[in-house]
Amino acid sequence: MSTAVPTDRERTAVQAYLRLLHTVRAALDTRSGPPGPVGPPLVPPSVLAEAETALARAGLAGNEEVFFRMLRDWYPGP
Repeated sequence: MSTAVPTDRERTAVQAYLRLLHTVRAALDTRSGPPGPVGPPLVPPSVLAEAETALARAGLAGNEEVFFRMLRDWYPGP
């Protein structure tokens, strides 16, 4: 686990990403019907825009390796 304290912008980026992740998971969980190919889950544009904006403000846009390392350290998940 990282010992560095996240900045407010980094924390905001992680929180926005987690909201996006939970939104996509919820969209996937609510799809039902016969097995077979289905389209991608619908994600509200505002949720995606929030995550993109937060990543850009934290200086993490285009630097996924650093972002996902931070995410793993701060939110190890289930």
